[in-house]
Amino acid sequence: MRDPQQRPARRGTSRHTEAAAAALQDWLQSQAARARTDRTAAAAITTLDPDLPGGLPSRAPRPDFGAPHRPPEATLPTDATAAPPLRLAHTDWLHHRLTVSGPADQLAALRTAAAGTGVIPWQLDLDRLAEDLFHRLIAPPAPQQRSLSAAGARILAGQLRDAVARRHAMAVARVGQSRACPFDLHALLPVPAALLRRGPDDAAALAWLWIHWGITDALRHVTAVDTAFPDEAVPPACEAVFRVTFWSADWSPWRALAQLAAQWPALRFALRPDYAAA
Repeated sequence: MRDPQQRPARRGTSRHTEAAAAALQDWLQSQAARARTDRTAAAAITTLDPDLPGGLPSRAPRPDFGAPHRPPEATLPTDATAAPPLRLAHTDWLHHRLTVSGPADQLAALRTAAAGTGVIPWQLDLDRLAEDLFHRLIAPPAPQQRSLSAAGARILAGQLRDAVARRHAMAVARVGQSRACPFDLHALLPVPAALLRRGPDDAAALAWLWIHWGITDALRHVTAVDTAFPDEAVPPACEAVFRVTFWSADWSPWRALAQLAAQWPALRFALRPDYAAA
């Protein structure tokens, strides 16, 4: 399955570094410390800072989303605080089409609440990132062969760290300012500040995302669509319609949509995975 974040190569040393940093940042978001996401991960959420919400939902009510891509029912926890998030070793990016319909005023309110930057403003451990990069460059996995000296590896690791830091700082600065993403899960169901400080590879942070969103990464390439989808049911003439397409990591964000459907009972959410786009 392709990664929708792949980018073409660009000319120039600094641009190559920026492109490498972009690819690296995408890779980092898919590489959680999986060894730490065991059955203690979700339970750790309730012992964090006091600004975290109390009482995690065991299972939010699920409206009819058609056939969202999600784990078999047998693998879902009956108690959401008792199971680790489900993540694939290599992220499988799935394309989706979402249609939301209902009263015009309610839909307008949802669209206002949903608009955001489309990023999760994690706090990154840049020193650890640079050290991890150095070790990967100095001792690459087989069948790759080392091509840099220790000094060269240290310099390149530092350049990549700085490029990631610049890109991340620019993205975080837009949170609360930009509304470029029409359906931002962090704007609708924000990750608590205490978890943002722990970073994207923290076990408790991943568990929170899995419990509340049903996925463990932000949606990507979210695009508003004006025309009806081919298999879309015709809504009543008195209702307004909001359509978006996006890519999600490994599963459909069905837990997030279940919460949104409960918060906006007058609206209907219809989600369809689009496997033909893979």
